[in-house]
Amino acid sequence: MSESVMGHKAFKAQLQKYYTWYTGGFLAFLFTLAVAEQMGLSKQWIGYWFLFATIGLYAGIGIMSRTVDPAEYYVAGRRVPAFFNGMATGADWMSAASFIGMAGTLYLSGFDGLAFVMGWTGGYCLVAFLLAPYLRKFGQFTIPDFLGERYGGNIVRSIGIFAAILCSFTYVVAQIYGVGLITSRFTGLEFGVGVFVGLGGILVCSFLGGMRAVTWTQVAQYVILIIAYLTPVVWLSYKYTGNPIPQIAYGQVLQKVTEREKILTNDPKEIEVRGIFKARADAATENLKDPAAAYAKGKGALEQDVAKLKTANAPADQLATAEKALAAYPKDEAAAKAQWGKDKGLAARAAPPKPHATPFPGKDEAAQDIARRNFLGIVFCMMIGTAALPHILMRYYTTPSVRQARQSVFWSLFFIFLLYFTAPALAVLAKYDVYHFLVGSTFADLPAWAANWSKVDPTLLSITDVNKDGIVQLAEILLGTDVIVLATPEIAGLPYVVSGLVAAGGLAAALSTADGLLLTIANALSHDLYYKMIDPTATTTRRVSVSKALLVVVALAAAYVTSLKPGDILFLVGAAFSLAASAFFPALVLGVFWRRANKWGAIIGMLTGLGVCMYYMVITYPFFGGVAANQWFSLNPISAGVFGVPIGIITIIVVSLLTPEPSKKVQELVDHVRFPHLRGDINTQAA
Repeated sequence: MSESVMGHKAFKAQLQKYYTWYTGGFLAFLFTLAVAEQMGLSKQWIGYWFLFATIGLYAGIGIMSRTVDPAEYYVAGRRVPAFFNGMATGADWMSAASFIGMAGTLYLSGFDGLAFVMGWTGGYCLVAFLLAPYLRKFGQFTIPDFLGERYGGNIVRSIGIFAAILCSFTYVVAQIYGVGLITSRFTGLEFGVGVFVGLGGILVCSFLGGMRAVTWTQVAQYVILIIAYLTPVVWLSYKYTGNPIPQIAYGQVLQKVTEREKILTNDPKEIEVRGIFKARADAATENLKDPAAAYAKGKGALEQDVAKLKTANAPADQLATAEKALAAYPKDEAAAKAQWGKDKGLAARAAPPKPHATPFPGKDEAAQDIARRNFLGIVFCMMIGTAALPHILMRYYTTPSVRQARQSVFWSLFFIFLLYFTAPALAVLAKYDVYHFLVGSTFADLPAWAANWSKVDPTLLSITDVNKDGIVQLAEILLGTDVIVLATPEIAGLPYVVSGLVAAGGLAAALSTADGLLLTIANALSHDLYYKMIDPTATTTRRVSVSKALLVVVALAAAYVTSLKPGDILFLVGAAFSLAASAFFPALVLGVFWRRANKWGAIIGMLTGLGVCMYYMVITYPFFGGVAANQWFSLNPISAGVFGVPIGIITIIVVSLLTPEPSKKVQELVDHVRFPHLRGDINTQAA
């Protein structure tokens, strides 16, 4: 047995010992806080303990892993065992979207939400079969590195840098939003302040030690996030069915939810509320046809009412009500248009409950066909995007060998499976609780968690007595995607320490992914742009120092964009996947499997695919001023990659065939990369 292999086994055994003690220590920490809660420790202090203890832990790992060695900083020395790299990849993958948004999407969308589970899981099969072993055989540090060497020249590398920054920045904004959301809710800090407190946690994990610090921090974060995710769902499963295995209890609870859906669909009070929403939506739609005339008419009518009541010496309460209605009327036409735009969206709340277990529900065949197309579009974009995300592909540069890279993908899938296999059960258990216990309760007895979440962001949760009967109807509850998982322990009445645990898990998920994304952006700028293109003579210390400085700049820029709230977490993440799929997947896969693919094919293909994807998002997503009427084949903007990927592939093939073939050296590189099973790849690394 070689000395390097023996050393690798000893290192792995040492890691197993460290993380076993770490897991035991975290469970002891949970038990201590649970006892302290029973003894009277306040909820706010429980939140503080979870926030600062976990961030302090991650900071400690980051400080101990500090380095200025390029191989350690960029690829963790290429000595991360497959098991631990799989765990780190799982944490890197379990972003705020997976941890916070996945179950929320399944809660609100039912069957349609499974598109994300199928797409993201299937994407790792593509990673294993098409990219991970070949990129590991290539070596180097980044994805633009591969593109630059495979296709030659700095133009392709520059496009790779731009695309890596674009999709990673979009993705990291979603993570920082999740960090701000969690921090503000469980510490009482204002959202903007919470963003920057969480940002400090992100930076201490990655600033000093780069990929080495991020890797060992992500392993620790995975332990916390998987315990946090499983605890409430196991608890709820046992509470409602007597069965602690939620995947088995899932069918039983889903049947009860389906029965409850039928009752709520035909409930007279529910129909009354939905009718009010429909009337408001219809009125807003009519007013928006001629806003100026509608505004003048509406305000004039209210002013006349007040004048008549004053003239008639009406009772004070009637006059006060009329004056209050006038004061509440929009102050100008612009404000009225904004309000009517919101009211027009109430049409969605006028619909009966969406059947959770029914695939592609719709009022007619055309609506069902649109739902089916969007389902398949999301599966396609999430799958291809997974296989093209730079921060995920970078993780497979860190393993000691190509074989370990393959094994690492298996472990990644296993650790991701633990959460994804549980998310549908969590969504159904949360829906069961809301449908059976919150719906039908009185507004006078609304729980404290409802008011607390409304303070964080009214778009996340609001409960309004629309028909003034004092009873909570389902249609009166507005739940955002991003609140379901975080609020489930409170909704179900579990001890607050479980809420704190879930918040710590969500924070770990967001921080772990943000670390990897920020490192990807900083490395693209420092290694690919600065070192490879601007100053090839830069010392190793200067290269790492530049990366650290850029890390801070990018993090602050992302925090600023996050404060603008450009979209919900799931859309931002989905957009990043479509962008990555359109920009990278055609060039990477054809670069590995087709020797004839050349520089000009890659340049034009990457620009065309990415350009089409970005254009479609701009013309269809409301944040950019786009409208649904611009959609092609009725596909939502999150599925823009459906157009970008095939156009990119076709363009690369056509342009490559019309231009000279790559040099012999490049074709030999392709042959070298294509046979990753050859011996001699352990500890292979680029200078």
